[in-house]
Amino acid sequence: MVVRKKSKTRKLRGRTRTMGWGSIGQHRKSGSRGGTGAAGLGKHKWTWTIKYAPDWYGKRGFTPRRSTVGREVKAVNVGDLAEIIEKLKSQGKATVEDNMIVVDLASEGVHKLLGEGRISVPVKVIVAEASESAIRKIEEAGGKVLLLARAGEPEHE
Repeated sequence: MVVRKKSKTRKLRGRTRTMGWGSIGQHRKSGSRGGTGAAGLGKHKWTWTIKYAPDWYGKRGFTPRRSTVGREVKAVNVGDLAEIIEKLKSQGKATVEDNMIVVDLASEGVHKLLGEGRISVPVKVIVAEASESAIRKIEEAGGKVLLLARAGEPEHE
């Protein structure tokens, strides 16, 4: 290979530390590169982004439709059920059937019935999920819990 003896780097070999780029740091810091790190990938380094990192921007993958991630489960305790019953009665959303007050918590946006507290009124509760202690306490008070069937599961009573 032929050595090009007239190139600037050959001429400046063994000379000053700036090699002809001026005395105050030209061609030295990150300003000569257009910024550090990912600076300018959407602006002045856009052609580099398109060529070498086309997937840099945008989203990938998907979120499943029936994902429970991020879904807030609204729950009510058995002890709070007495207050809810009175409110629903006054609004006309609770009915009486076989000496039991029928409360449809699923239509009120409640997903789960939990067992904290006590209840003395016989209640028929319609809800998607309920804890074992909640079901036991309502049955001890003379009521019953109807669990709504999920896809692929038989309905419980």
